[in-house]
Amino acid sequence: MTVWLVGAGPGDPGLITARGLELVRRCDALVYDRLVAPELVAEAPADALTISRDGLDQQGINDLLIDLASQGLEVVRLKGGDPFVFGRGGEEALALAEADVPFEVVPGVSALAAVPAAAGIPLTHRGVSAQVRVVSGRSADGEVELDRAAAGETLVLFMALNQLGSLCERLLALGLDPGTPAAVISRGTCPDQEVVVAEVGGIAAAAEGLPGPALVVVGEVVGLRERLRGSGEESQLYFSQPVG
Repeated sequence: MTVWLVGAGPGDPGLITARGLELVRRCDALVYDRLVAPELVAEAPADALTISRDGLDQQGINDLLIDLASQGLEVVRLKGGDPFVFGRGGEEALALAEADVPFEVVPGVSALAAVPAAAGIPLTHRGVSAQVRVVSGRSADGEVELDRAAAGETLVLFMALNQLGSLCERLLALGLDPGTPAAVISRGTCPDQEVVVAEVGGIAAAAEGLPGPALVVVGEVVGLRERLRGSGEESQLYFSQPVG
């Protein structure tokens, strides 16, 4: 018995790794996140248990994984993005270790790089940005750590859509130029992906009404998007690929 903590990628089912897809296709039980593409859930064997984690808190998920493994099942815990990048995979791994349940982490393609790329935004670019800072839009105590606003830095905000207005106000208070470009990428890598670009002072208003999940990118690299899109016609640089 083993529990495999598998990253499903940021949304497009074609972005799961070959190793992750192999494990899904031969598991006894699949526990999956709401945002995992249904095409990936359908790849599980016909006789496998498929269980959505909806309605379960983190402790409930931990207990479920331990219970399934104790029944001698090969369990895949399919998580959006990468299990160890704002995926709470570390919490599940610790619970399994404390219960003496064998587990393995199978990294996934994180939204951190894939979603900006799908929108035509490189996180680093020579002469524009040489560093990337990643921040969660929400934390356990509800207070987001924003202690600086550095020029020449790309800031990536996860789970920040609902707090975007207040977060941008804090960045401006820390000295960020109000003209700094920012982007909100909704449902990145999916066929219904939407991208809104504006100066950081107005990005919250521009992104109002966009559905989640969404990733926020702040920095001069956002300005490269128009050049990478070529003619300026509305086009998507990334095209969805089917599961192979």
